[in-house]
Amino acid sequence: MASYLTLKTIVEHESEVRRSRFVCAIAPASSVEEAAEFIAERRRLHAGASHNCTAYVIGERLQKGDDDGEPGGTAGTPMVQALVGRGYSDVVAVVTRYFGGILLGAGGLVRAYGSAVTETLDRVDPIRMVPAKLVHVFVAHDQAGRVENDLRASAYPVQDVVYAQQVRFSVAVEDVPRFTDWIATLTAGRGAVEVISDIHVPA
Repeated sequence: MASYLTLKTIVEHESEVRRSRFVCAIAPASSVEEAAEFIAERRRLHAGASHNCTAYVIGERLQKGDDDGEPGGTAGTPMVQALVGRGYSDVVAVVTRYFGGILLGAGGLVRAYGSAVTETLDRVDPIRMVPAKLVHVFVAHDQAGRVENDLRASAYPVQDVVYAQQVRFSVAVEDVPRFTDWIATLTAGRGAVEVISDIHVPA
């Protein structure tokens, strides 16, 4: 798994190319459903626009662009390429075009849509996400209070706590062997650590 950039809030930027207005909005999206919701919202907001072209990059493999009536490959693809080229993932971009009466040609459209995204990314305060493991830590109830206090005071982000027969902490960990040693020391060897899945966490 590789690190990537993402963002926390929506960023919007408007540019003009030969009288056509290009309004780009980029938002965080951790799923296709979140991306679709943002796209639908932007299309409602700019229902009178000539085009609402879209692109999203989710995870390491899912990339999709939509030209929304522009000539094939002149909008969605350069938008995706702009996001990927800057190292972004878990993001969705919508570029709204209000036609200004002058045709841009295929090359002009590719440049306009790609630039709309890169110029907007220039205004982003990015978050770097780095690979980690989601681990479960199991401890007895008599140790749970101290373990929770020490975890929350540590550099390991606690994702969840479940009280059952044992207490289970879900924790994001970058260095599993080091963390396992730390838990062993903290619990005098009574705690158990189980690796669950690959995740990303803010650097």
